[in-house]
Amino acid sequence: MSEPLILGIESSCDETGVGIVRGHQLLANEVASSVDEHARFGGVVPEIASRAHLAALTPTLTRAVESAGIDLRDLDAIAVTAGPGLMGALVVGVSAAKALALALNKPLYGVNHLIGHVGVDLLEHGDLPKPSLALLVSGGHTNILRIGDLASDIEDLGTTIDDAAGEAYDKVARLLGLGYPGGPLIDRAAQDGNAKAIAFPRGLTSPRDLARHRWDFSFSGLKTAVARWVEMERRADREIAIPDVSASFQEAVCDVLTAKALDACQHFDIDTIVLGGGVAANSRLRGLLAERCEAAGVTLRRPRPGLCTDNGAMIAVLGAELVKAGVKPSQLDLSADTGMPLTQVSI
Repeated sequence: MSEPLILGIESSCDETGVGIVRGHQLLANEVASSVDEHARFGGVVPEIASRAHLAALTPTLTRAVESAGIDLRDLDAIAVTAGPGLMGALVVGVSAAKALALALNKPLYGVNHLIGHVGVDLLEHGDLPKPSLALLVSGGHTNILRIGDLASDIEDLGTTIDDAAGEAYDKVARLLGLGYPGGPLIDRAAQDGNAKAIAFPRGLTSPRDLARHRWDFSFSGLKTAVARWVEMERRADREIAIPDVSASFQEAVCDVLTAKALDACQHFDIDTIVLGGGVAANSRLRGLLAERCEAAGVTLRRPRPGLCTDNGAMIAVLGAELVKAGVKPSQLDLSADTGMPLTQVSI
């Protein structure tokens, strides 16, 4: 059997993505972002995101098809993000995918956006060893996953119990007056800072916390610690050293993420980590995880930064895996699921 030709549609938040793959070969990856429309509000506004998807989806689809040089009638299936995400945004993508599937008489797969962030690595590095461990770090989710089979066997080992890493970045960036989205701005500011300047706390790393939350994450306390430090400096009428605060905050986040991921690898005797999610584009996270994996003899797989943020290619390649695994397609009456669990790969 030849590798399946799959079109993927992503519209879970503020990026409208359409990707086309043939198996693990990337043919097109077009993205239209509405992030600039949300920046003045300091975060994503669901209604604005939904309207932006409506405006962007058809031209983004057209660009992807032209870039791939394919005929839509040659597709083997269509994959679309069914969840998790913003309901209004998800519905735009799901509705478009349903219309295409019906018009072209093609199978439809409603897939999990977050598992797509793991699967996108296949486009650069091929099949994942079984089992593998995934460190998933995005705007609203921070998880450690055991990947037995990308199409059917996902185990959630650890999750965030309050703020996810990406949310903490956004809140600290707002506190420092850097703007939105916070991740790239803090990463950039940290380049000129001293990561050891301020001893910010590492959440859920005390012996007592590790006994109950060994692979879980908490970044709410870290965010509060940064806020208190900044407030004390301002009360003392001292200038805020934004590079040092950024670097110290970022080091605290990346230290916890990488330490817990390596601990899970050792506990479950897994020798491969795949890094995924929007925050996986962060330079310090990529660098520190690479250092620690090398020291521990663990293979690190990480997609290039351009594939870490939301895109249609990650949905398309996950769809290709489902087709190859013989997974039953979704029904045309599938609904978007804002709370789609990580262990559910498709609907």
